[in-house]
Amino acid sequence: MADYAGQLLNWVRNLRSRNRIRLEIVKRSDDIRGFKVLPRRWVVERTFGWLGRQRRLSKDYEFHAATSEAMIRVTMIGVMLRRLASGAF
Repeated sequence: MADYAGQLLNWVRNLRSRNRIRLEIVKRSDDIRGFKVLPRRWVVERTFGWLGRQRRLSKDYEFHAATSEAMIRVTMIGVMLRRLASGAF
């Protein structure tokens, strides 16, 4: 895990010269037993849940990464439109 975090940090550091990116790594403590909500991790899990509800995104069907990115954008536009229409924003 530490090696992965090191590679990820280097990758984000290289991106920072072009874009404003903030990376926060949330790790689970080894002392904690059972279930405990980690800060801000639920946001990522919820978003993955929204994306997984779309059949085309439930598995990796796409050949090109650009197509997958476009489908994620279309899905998130739909999520935003539903939230705006319901007034839950």
